[in-house]
Amino acid sequence: MNLFWICLSFLFLSVVRLNGADNGGWDTAHATFYGDMGGGETIGGACGYSDLFLQIYGLKTTALSTALFNGGATCGACYEIQCFNDPQWCAPGSIIVTATNFCPPNYSKPYENWCNPPLKHFDLSMPMFVKITKDYHAGIVPVLFRRVTCSRKGGIKFQMKGNQWTPFVVVFNVAGDGDVTAVSVKADGGGWTAMIRNWGQVWQTSEKLVGRSVSFSVTTSDGRTVQSLNVVPRNWRFGQIFEGNQF
Repeated sequence: MNLFWICLSFLFLSVVRLNGADNGGWDTAHATFYGDMGGGETIGGACGYSDLFLQIYGLKTTALSTALFNGGATCGACYEIQCFNDPQWCAPGSIIVTATNFCPPNYSKPYENWCNPPLKHFDLSMPMFVKITKDYHAGIVPVLFRRVTCSRKGGIKFQMKGNQWTPFVVVFNVAGDGDVTAVSVKADGGGWTAMIRNWGQVWQTSEKLVGRSVSFSVTTSDGRTVQSLNVVPRNWRFGQIFEGNQF
């Protein structure tokens, strides 16, 4: 094989890898940032996490475009991201962030909004963005990304919300796949009942939970399930956070 065909084969394989085949799980997207070096907004968001510092995610977070957000089902998932194919702005190394918010599309600007379908896009906190770029002035950069296992300290956390008629629970600090696909609840004296995803990782039930000890069963997208029995005591109050078992 002469040099021409060797070079042509190498070029072909490189293009294949960058377009998602034979790439070790990596895919391509773009990334921008929000806020400033203080991190910007860390309260609220489309996943239902009320305080990202209280709920352990801090600034190591990202908002996802429609193509990745999956209607909130991807909340809690972890991604490894690295800048690529932009020598002017890319810095070496990668970051691992948790999906905690939604980057909404803007259909009035079909050629300017990177969060419009079908684009895959990450809107990072500025402290995370500057870890993979040489300077925040890069504005937007091409990235490689892949889903990775979430590493967490301690057990799954359950924050009791809502009211006595419609209790909610926010599920966070989930290891492994990170994104919760099903939650069931059991109050003392009763059986297991499936909860309904209200939005993001906020789950609701019509079961009466006030004044009763509560157990939760959590299933992640890889099909694994873990139960936290009587994790919430009878004297619990709305707003309290309780720690259960972990994957």
